[in-house]
Amino acid sequence: MSRRRRPLVPHARSGLDTLKARVANVENPDQAKYEVAQEMHIPLQHGYNGQLPAEDAGRIGGRLGGSMVKELVRMGMQAMKQKGNN
Repeated sequence: MSRRRRPLVPHARSGLDTLKARVANVENPDQAKYEVAQEMHIPLQHGYNGQLPAEDAGRIGGRLGGSMVKELVRMGMQAMKQKGNN
């Protein structure tokens, strides 16, 4: 199955990049995967990573994507709670 590498809503890209940087605790969203890889002790390098097993690459993306989803759910629940208090 092919995956979309772009957001369904093109204008959401900057917000998603900001969220990615926030959950990885980095300034630049492009550095997020390297920070996660370092935390998981996976030797991800800039440039070509053909030696990296697919399992390790998936672990990096899964940790990053999972953290983003958890943060989005937390933000949504907080917004619903605030809306209910008004």
